[in-house]
Amino acid sequence: MDASWLSQMRKGVLELCVLAIVDREETYGYAVVERMGKTPGMEVTESTVYPLLARLSNDGLLKLRIEKSSAGPPRRYYSLSAGGKKRLRELASTWATIVGSVASLIEPAPSACLD
Repeated sequence: MDASWLSQMRKGVLELCVLAIVDREETYGYAVVERMGKTPGMEVTESTVYPLLARLSNDGLLKLRIEKSSAGPPRRYYSLSAGGKKRLRELASTWATIVGSVASLIEPAPSACLD
């Protein structure tokens, strides 16, 4: 599979995936990277996730809590704001529609099963 095509497809759903991860529990950036990395086909780097978290936070979709860390710089914890929950619902609904539509387009037509 063409790697650039796959990369573009992942970019299109990255916001949805990150919001869904943060919706499950308050979390920090590297934990999002790890969770995505455990999901086949959704592996991303820190340089992809951290700017997205910053943008979502600046857009008011994430709440940010900073906690001191004994082993390095303070850790930034993210949770969904009310606006983030709304955006997640909208994106999830749109995603479900897209998945259903694409599935209907790629399923073999009934006449193809008779050949």
